[in-house]
Formats: sequence, C-alpha cells, structure tokens
Amino acid sequence: MNTVLFLLIGIPLIEIYLFIKVGSQIGAFNTVLLILITAVAGVAYARYEGFITLKSAMGQLIKNELPIYEIVSGATLAFAAFLLILPGFATDVVGILLVIPFTRRLILGKFIKKKYDQKKYSKNYIDGEYEDIGEDDDKKV
Repeated sequence: MNTVLFLLIGIPLIEIYLFIKVGSQIGAFNTVLLILITAVAGVAYARYEGFITLKSAMGQLIKNELPIYEIVSGATLAFAAFLLILPGFATDVVGILLVIPFTRRLILGKFIKKKYDQKKYSKNYIDGEYEDIGEDDDKKV
C-alpha cells in the first residue's frame, strides 16, 4: 500500500518538476509540443514493435513452441504505449526504454528466464503403479 501511495504522489511531483525545468529552458509552447510529439511518435513505434512481436509469436506457434517472450513482450509494449500517452518526461523515458527491443530484452530477460527454466524442467507426467481389477476377479469365489 505504501508503494502505491508513493507512486501516486511521487510520479506527478517528478513530472511537474521536469515540466518546470524543461519549460524554463525551451518555453511553454515548445514543452507542450514536445510532449505531444513524444506521445504520437512513441505510440506509433510501439505499434510497429507490437506487429513485429505478433509476427514472431505466430512463427513460434507454427513451430509448435510456446511464445513466452512474445507474450510478455506484447504486454510490456502495451504498458510502454500507455506510459508514452501519459503527459510527462519521466514516463516517456521509461516508455521509450520499454519500446526499444534491446533494452526491453535486458529488462525482461531476468523475469522470463526464471519462469521458462522452471517450466522447462518440470515433468509432464505422473509416475506411479497400477493394478488392473476386472469384473472376473470379483466372481471367482
């Protein structure tokens, strides 16, 4: 709960601070224009990367493999597009880092590897013994 409260208060404060600093350097109109340009360009690039990820996932499915990285990458791209739409410079930086494939792979690599390794070595069967009991065995008295 404390983390959510910190994010709800902290992120807008950081964004307001950055708006004031950048606005004092390049002007108010240019600051607003820069926010709009990063939102449009970022969402367009996120859409492009999303199509590439979807194409890669379809290739994995055709090979009869589970596209774990592509699923997580697609969700990350949706979150990055959301961050790019939000007005602000800090959220734009995080969104751009999540859109770029190299940095997205670095950020997500640790999480995906742990999950994939756990599933890779898990058994897909149950080992046990059984005894066949038929109707004929009950009538032999």
